[in-house]
Amino acid sequence: MPLETEPFNPLSYDNLAKAVVSELMGRGPFLLPPEHSFVGEGVYAIFYEGNLPWYAKVSSCAANTPIYVGKASVPGVRKGDTSSKPSKALHKRLSEHAESIRCATNLQVDQFRCRYLVVDGVWISLAEEFLIRHYRPVWNCCLDGFGNHNPGSGRHQGEITWWDAMHPGRPWATQLRQTKTQQEAVEMVQNFFLQLQE
Repeated sequence: MPLETEPFNPLSYDNLAKAVVSELMGRGPFLLPPEHSFVGEGVYAIFYEGNLPWYAKVSSCAANTPIYVGKASVPGVRKGDTSSKPSKALHKRLSEHAESIRCATNLQVDQFRCRYLVVDGVWISLAEEFLIRHYRPVWNCCLDGFGNHNPGSGRHQGEITWWDAMHPGRPWATQLRQTKTQQEAVEMVQNFFLQLQE
């Protein structure tokens, strides 16, 4: 019996998120980035099918276990601007990720696939949160930094991300303080997958 102090919720957020994620996982997989540009915001999942031993647990041509998930919203929405014109936010975000992978010295973009879903803005964060909780993608939950952008001129005094330590090559990341090593990143990934098995 639920406690009297628990808030009443006529709809389960988890079930709403599951419906969006189920639709997402039924699409594709597609090349990264998708060949044809399209308009819309939404959620996506990226999959690896290469042979790096670090990612053997998630590497598969079936594209069932994402290595990274994310969202793309129309610019200005977070500031309450709803007057923006149709945006290609989702395709742009996938293209940015493809470029990060191309820059990495130990990754090949043709070994990645994606699934994406254009969806109304109200469901985007809900679906992304569920994707992260359900799949625990290694680039979201262990090697942070894949989704980072160039911090811009004069703002490079920060530290390199774990993703860039594992996958060096993004030009702007070389200007950050090199405080992490690839070996440390490899050990983090190995421990992450061991913990998932427990």
